[in-house]
Amino acid sequence: MPTNKQRREAARRHLERQLERREVQAKQRKQRNLIITVVGTIVVVAVLAVGGVMPLSSGNGKKASAAATPSTSTTATPSAAATPVVETNGACHYVKAGIATRNVGLPPDPAKTPTTTHTLAVTTNLGALTLQLDGAAAPCNVQSIAYLATKGFYNNTPCPRVTTTGIFVLQCGDPAGNGSGDPGYQTKDENLAAANYSAVGTIAMANGGPNTNGSQFFIIYKNTSSLPKSYTVIGKVTSGMNIVQKVATAGSDNSNPAGGGKPKLPITFTKVTATPPVTGVAALTTVTPSVAASQ
Repeated sequence: MPTNKQRREAARRHLERQLERREVQAKQRKQRNLIITVVGTIVVVAVLAVGGVMPLSSGNGKKASAAATPSTSTTATPSAAATPVVETNGACHYVKAGIATRNVGLPPDPAKTPTTTHTLAVTTNLGALTLQLDGAAAPCNVQSIAYLATKGFYNNTPCPRVTTTGIFVLQCGDPAGNGSGDPGYQTKDENLAAANYSAVGTIAMANGGPNTNGSQFFIIYKNTSSLPKSYTVIGKVTSGMNIVQKVATAGSDNSNPAGGGKPKLPITFTKVTATPPVTGVAALTTVTPSVAASQ
């Protein structure tokens, strides 16, 4: 049996982890266009020379500094320390964050890590895609995406960005259609050490910094191994890559300051279904400094 001191220490460490995550979430909120990009060899050299990378601009069109990097500061602020952290209380610990573009609640979170492989059938205005999501490689992110599909979150959702220089991806999963779409919760990173972005058809989570995965993901249509291992790989496209390639070939409107932009050949997910579906209600836990201190 753990002692009272051990319980207090465990509660303190748990709270610190949640506050650190909230700190990152707050600082990254306006950088939700989500993929680190490299715009040509000259930019790569210039950025690496100052020890940074170039993040994509946020959905509000503001241009990020070329030498900026996603913040990893863990210094708590007074406001962060006073903010309760609400999360599911199973193995995945989905954290409530942001304002949901479409509010479908939080995924169920069983005590045992879910490892089911799901198939997404995606109907688009240009044809059909099939996505296979690897629940063994990224269980929590895969369950989250399958849950959102089950709830109809992705129906009538345009893909907001395609990049054709430096990295080669089509970014989708945003009901807002501008790179700012949010399900109202965030999912932790998974299996980053094994991430490989070289294979055509690879699907990975877009994010605004560590452990800020939401609803958006990107599909690689050409070797993009220049990406750092910062994006959780969740699966692959098993049919319909010709559609992605067609969109990529048409190019972008170059509306994003950090590279790429809206596809010139628009693609919209008109309907997305998950097999098997993910149903259920999440049990939530609220952690606050006062609660931790009283244990």
